[in-house]
Formats: sequence, C-alpha cells, structure tokens
Amino acid sequence: MLTTKQLEHIKSLQHVCEKADQIKLKLNWDMLEKRESPEVTDFFYYDEEKLVGFLGLYSFGNKVELCGMVHPDYRRKGIFTQLFKKGIEEVKKQNFSTILLNTPSNSESGKAFLKTVPCIYFNTEYQMKWEPCELNFSKEVRIRPSETEEDFDAEVMLDVYAFGFEKSEAISLNNQVHKGGTEGLYIIEYEGEIAGKIRVAYEDNESWIYGFAIFPEMQGKGIGRKALELVLQMESSKGYSIFLDVDSENPRDLHLYKSCGFQVVQGQDYYKYIA
Repeated sequence: MLTTKQLEHIKSLQHVCEKADQIKLKLNWDMLEKRESPEVTDFFYYDEEKLVGFLGLYSFGNKVELCGMVHPDYRRKGIFTQLFKKGIEEVKKQNFSTILLNTPSNSESGKAFLKTVPCIYFNTEYQMKWEPCELNFSKEVRIRPSETEEDFDAEVMLDVYAFGFEKSEAISLNNQVHKGGTEGLYIIEYEGEIAGKIRVAYEDNESWIYGFAIFPEMQGKGIGRKALELVLQMESSKGYSIFLDVDSENPRDLHLYKSCGFQVVQGQDYYKYIA
C-alpha cells in the first residue's frame, strides 16, 4: 500500500508535468489509492527528498498498462528509462499476455520515449468531459449501491460479456475494486431486474465514470442512456466535473456520450509492447 506521503508526492509531480506539457495523465487514482497487491506496482525516482520520476503498473485481468512521468527539469537524464526497465522486468515476472504503454495523445515527451522502445500502436481512448445540459429521467430505470453477492456475480458476468475478461480475471478485478468499499459502485435496475453496472471514482473534485455495461439481452431499450443520465444528475449535484473514457473505435458508445452532453477533451494513446 502506498503511504500518504508517496501519494502526495505523486500528485504534486503530476500537477507539475500536466501544467508544463498541457496534458492530462491517466494515473488511475482509484487504483493508486487502494494498492494492496503483493507484487511491485509502483516505481519512484527521488532527487534527495523530491520525487522527480514515477511509473505505475495497472493490471486489468491478463492485461497491464504502464504510465509514468518525469519532472520537466529532470528529463533527458535517463530517469524514465531506468524506471521503465524496472517496470518491464516486474511485468514479465507476472506473465501478462498484453503489455500496453499509455501516453496522452499530445505528449511530445511521451511520444519521443516510445520511439526508443519496441512497440506498435494499439488504440486510442478519448477522455470526455460532460457539459451540463437538460436531462430526462425514467421511473423504469434506477441505480442503487452494489451490496449483495448477487450484485457481485452480475458485475463479474458483465465484465465477461462487455469487456472480454475471463471469469477468473473478472472475479479478481472486482474483488480488487470492492476492497476499497462500495462507494461509487452501482447496480443498474430495469423494472426491478439487474440490467447493468456503473462505477464512479473521484479525483480532485472530479467524477470519473468507469465499467459502464448493460447485459446484452437488456440492450436496445434505452436503459444505458437513462442510467447514465441518473448518474450525471447525481454527480453534478455535488458540484463535480464529470469525465469518462471511450475507445475511439467504438462509435455507438461515442455517439451515446456525445448525445448526453459529453465532449472530447483529450486522447490517450496506447502502444503494445513487443517483448
């Protein structure tokens, strides 16, 4: 588990890098704040007591993502190369089938580093921000906290159907998500039956929507849109800015989010590491 001081150092370095480069890094704070894995997942480079380099590993079933940063004043000194080497060594020990390297689409330093390692372009995710607009509500659809074993089983199967996880991977992932408590974990119900799930994580007065999925047999009824609008109403009432990620090659979801008021603010590019 990362200490409070380590998390503060990561946050401070993130702010410096994002301001200097005019980017938004994807450091998965909901995962950073709940680290409990026995494996090494985070790598630090300090200049005395000042954190100047960081690399995090984020596992999703048999896939792992790597994302990191170096303070602008400490670049071109081989710091990230050292962190990356250690990260790849650890990843290989854990036998992930897919290793993805993440960088903001407009990060010049990130793209420059990727030219030095064996990798190929994999995909792009759009980060989208909600712009307040009129919302519609339906009594047929409701969201409630995930609380029961039945809810957990539904979340597992939704990850299998919607995101291609093996069942064992989905169980492991959902156990990890639930370890931090059930805040932000919601079940979507339609006419009293479990229809889907949606998760909300929080970072610096921002709400981030993840893991949004509807069972195949429940799709085509407008359930997803109505559930999303309920979440938008709930989170906007807290005064939070609301964000989500969507694959750029998923036109159906992209259209849904745009029609609900989301606008693309940045891309996150993923490259597959060739071991």
